[in-house]
Amino acid sequence: MALTPNDVDRIAHLARLALTDAQSEQMLVKLNGFFDLVQAMCEVDTQGVEPLPHPVAAIQDITLRLRDDVVTEHNQRQANQRSAPSVEDGLYLVPRVIE
Repeated sequence: MALTPNDVDRIAHLARLALTDAQSEQMLVKLNGFFDLVQAMCEVDTQGVEPLPHPVAAIQDITLRLRDDVVTEHNQRQANQRSAPSVEDGLYLVPRVIE
């Protein structure tokens, strides 16, 4: 997919950019270069390649340091809802804003 100068003019108009002819030409080259890169990436065979847990994992062994999923605080819903103007069945009631 290659963009044309008309495409760049339309994009600049939509983005409210005032580009000179030289800037439009530079933008055309950069945008087409970007699309060429995306096309090259789409053509790479990634069948059987496992996803990486982290981008740096490709060059060094990284262990994700995730904390254990355990409860660290007890439920304080009733204490937190005491100051609410309106509560029902453990839920905060708010005024309707969309009719």
